[in-house]
Amino acid sequence: MDLRNIAIIAHVDHGKTTLVDELLKQSGAFRENQAVAERAMDSNDLERERGITIFAKPTSVEWKGTRINIVDTPGHADFGGEVERILSMVDGVVLLVDAAEGPMPQTKFVTSKALALGLRPIVVLNKVDKPDAEPDRALDECFDLFASLDADEDQLDFPHMYASGRSGWADAELDGPRKDLSALFNLIVNHVPAPRQIKHQDEDFRMLATTLGSDPFVGRILTGRIETGRVKVGQTVQAISRIGQKIEQFRVTRVQAFRGLGQADIEEGLAGDIVSLAGMTKATVADTICALAVDDPLDAQPIDPPTITVTFGINDSPLAGREGKKVQSRVIRERLMKEAESNVAIKIADTPGGEAFEVSGRGELQMGVLIENMRREGFELSISRPQVIMREEDGQRLEPIEEVTIDVDDEYSGAVIEKLTGARKGDLVEMRQNAGKTRIVAHVPSRGLIGYHGEFLTDTRGTGVLNRVFHSWAPYKGPIPGRRQGVLISMEDGEAVAYALWNLEERGKLFLGAQAKVYQGMIIGEHSRDNDLEVNPLKGKKLTNVRASGTDEAVKLTTPITLSLEEAIAYINDDELVEVTPNSIRLRKRYLDPHERKRMAKSNG
Repeated sequence: MDLRNIAIIAHVDHGKTTLVDELLKQSGAFRENQAVAERAMDSNDLERERGITIFAKPTSVEWKGTRINIVDTPGHADFGGEVERILSMVDGVVLLVDAAEGPMPQTKFVTSKALALGLRPIVVLNKVDKPDAEPDRALDECFDLFASLDADEDQLDFPHMYASGRSGWADAELDGPRKDLSALFNLIVNHVPAPRQIKHQDEDFRMLATTLGSDPFVGRILTGRIETGRVKVGQTVQAISRIGQKIEQFRVTRVQAFRGLGQADIEEGLAGDIVSLAGMTKATVADTICALAVDDPLDAQPIDPPTITVTFGINDSPLAGREGKKVQSRVIRERLMKEAESNVAIKIADTPGGEAFEVSGRGELQMGVLIENMRREGFELSISRPQVIMREEDGQRLEPIEEVTIDVDDEYSGAVIEKLTGARKGDLVEMRQNAGKTRIVAHVPSRGLIGYHGEFLTDTRGTGVLNRVFHSWAPYKGPIPGRRQGVLISMEDGEAVAYALWNLEERGKLFLGAQAKVYQGMIIGEHSRDNDLEVNPLKGKKLTNVRASGTDEAVKLTTPITLSLEEAIAYINDDELVEVTPNSIRLRKRYLDPHERKRMAKSNG
C-alpha cells in the first residue's frame, strides 16, 4: 500500500483539530452510526475543557489505496517542543491559515521549523465562509511570510486551497463546488512525496523515538517513524542515546500502527511507517531504537531552550494534607522526573535542601497545564512566581525577548501600547489599522509579560487577542516594576466572617467569601494602596443588649475575585507563593509569621 506522512500545523484556533475530524469522517474511518465526540483528536480532559491541543497525536486514514498518517499538532508556542519533534516524522505539512486573521505568530513559529527541515507545505485557507474573510490578502501574507523565512523556490511555489473545516469542504478555486474534502485528499497524495525510507526496508532496523506514552498492561510505549529496516513482535533490539551510549537491550512485545482514531496491533512495521513499540523499561524520547548491529544513533531535532523557571515545593501551610494524598517531596520529585522524560521541553533541577524543585519550560501556559494535571492526580504543591532564565554571553547578560501580536478595537490601542512600551520596556515594531481593528506587533522582554494577560483583558474589556512567541535574546533592559498594589494578609486562623469581610471591603478587593478557611499569613485580597496590610477576617459583630432585628442579615458582600491557576501564579510577588491542592487555589506569603517576614525583608534589603 502507498504511504504518506503529513502533519497539520497552524496557529491556535485556526481549525486544525476540526479539519482532522472531517478528514477522518470523509475517509470512512468512522462507521455511519458511530458516536464520535466533536474534536475527537483532543482526547485529554484539559484539552477538551480549554479547547486547545496540548499533545501531538497521530491518526491515519485510507484514501483510494493510499494510507495517510496525519499528525495533529499543538498551536501554542508553549508546546512547541511537541511540534519540533513531530515534524521530523513527516514528509509534508498542511499549513492551515484563518482567511480572516491571516498568518499569526504561531503560524510563523511552526512554519519556520517546517521550512528549515526542507518540507514543502500545502497552504489551506480555512474559514473562507466567515463574513470578515479575506482569502486573497491571507494568501499574499503567506507568500510574504515564506519569503521572510528564507524559503527556497520549491517551497515558495506552494499549492493552496480554500476550505471550511467545519462545513467539511476544500476546493482549489474560491467559487468551486464546495462539496467535500476529496480535492484536499488528492492534493496530499499527489504533492507530498512517499517516505524515502521505503527504499531502505532491507537494511538494519532503526527508529527515532519522538513521543512517549504508557499503558497499564504493557508499560512504556514509544512512537516514531521507522527510518530503515523492519521490526517484528518478539525481535530483540537495543536503545542508544543521542551520544551513542547503549541504554538497554529488550524484546519487542508489541508493534502498533495507527488506524483511524485507534491503534491496531500489527505483526511487522516497515520503514516509512509511524508505529508504537512496547517492551522497553528505560528508553525515552530522542533515543534511537535499533537492531543490535547498529551503533550510530539517528540525529534528533534540537529543542529550543526553556525561557522561564518555576519552583515547585511541598505544601507547608496549616491546611496542608486535607485535600490531597500526594504531599511528600519524594512523590513530587518522581512525578516531575516522569514528566521530564516524555516532555523534552521541560527541565527539572533539585534545589539545596531537597524540599523544592526548579522546573524550567517554555511559558506560563505550559507550567499551568502541568500543575493542573498534578492537582487532578491528588498532589498538593506550593508554587513560586515564574522567573525568566537569563544567559551570559561575552560578559554580557542577555534576556529572552518575545514577539507579541495583539488585535484590539481601535479605541483600546493607546492603552495597550502605553503599557507595553512604558514600564514593560517593549519596542513597537508594527501597527496596522483595518476596519475598526488595530494590529500591534511589539518585541517585549519575557519578564514584562509575566502577569500581563489579565491586565490586558481588563484594558480591552475582554475583547483583545494576544499572541506571543519567542523572538531572540537581547541585552538586559533594566528593572521592570512588578505588581503595584499591596495585599491584605490574614492575621488569624479560622473561618472568615461575613461581617468582618464587609468591613474590609473599603480596604480593597477580596479574593474569598464568608466561611472560607483562612490562616495567618494567607493573602485574602488586594489592598487599595501599595503597601501590605494585616487584617482580621474573623472579627464578628460585638453583641449589645439593644439590637434591631434583621440588621445582621443585611450584610451584603461584593462577589470576590476568583483567580485562575495561571492568573494566581502571575499575580504573586517574589515573597509570595500559590498553594495548590485538588480543590483549592490559595495565595499566601512565603513566610507566614509576621516577625519572620520582617526579618527576611530586612536581610534581603
